[in-house]
Amino acid sequence: MVGAVLVGLLVLTLTGCGCVVWASRGGPRWTRAVAAVTLGAGEVLRSEARRRRREARRRGVSSGESGGGD
Repeated sequence: MVGAVLVGLLVLTLTGCGCVVWASRGGPRWTRAVAAVTLGAGEVLRSEARRRRREARRRGVSSGESGGGD
């Protein structure tokens, strides 16, 4: 079951990437819509990752950890 979900996510990701390329070359209107959704989702994921890194850094500094080697 988990494998089917992962395969589905992979197919959606590859389809979105294909639409981004196709739309950049002047594809039909629906490819531009899918490309916009794909790029928007990527931006949301990037900003979430940045936020999590920033919060982890704050927790490490405020708890007295040096962040150096083990």
